[in-house]
Amino acid sequence: MVPRLKELIVKDIQPSLKEKFGYKNILMVPKIEKIVLNMGLGIDGNDSKIIKSCENDLANITGQKPVITKFRKSISNFKTRKNTNAGIKVTLRKNKMYEFIDRLVNVALPRIKDFRGLSLNGFDKFGNYTFGIKEHIIFPEVNFDKVDKIRGLDISIVIKSLKRDDSIELLRKLNFPFINKGSNQ
Repeated sequence: MVPRLKELIVKDIQPSLKEKFGYKNILMVPKIEKIVLNMGLGIDGNDSKIIKSCENDLANITGQKPVITKFRKSISNFKTRKNTNAGIKVTLRKNKMYEFIDRLVNVALPRIKDFRGLSLNGFDKFGNYTFGIKEHIIFPEVNFDKVDKIRGLDISIVIKSLKRDDSIELLRKLNFPFINKGSNQ
């Protein structure tokens, strides 16, 4: 079954962006390639019970088993040792990616306390967008009673586009709630 958001992108969003930016080919239109979710554990990376509970939470959020990341270098100021657990990450592509974006925009982001919108400063020069969430419990898949500690989550959306403005317009069409620069909120 094709996700609802994927159909919307193919039928409505891509043709409108092609027309708006004057592209000759539909393949020039900005496209989401993948989404990477990262949960850093820090000192808790040494505890196998905490890693297991974080893995379960991230697996419930994404529908995919996370990978445990390791430190590459030992840095004494950060109290890290080479090849010890740093955190967990998941890379979403294809249908799972579209389903996650749909749940993120329509369900999870509106559940954030005192949410005013996402900042446009999260875009890099290539058009990729990265932002952080302070509480991973905003996703309805996470059982609040079984969570031992509320953790943060980094979400990176990798977009294939020619310009940064094209990526911004794509995410606006997907109903990402960005903060308007002109408003004093």
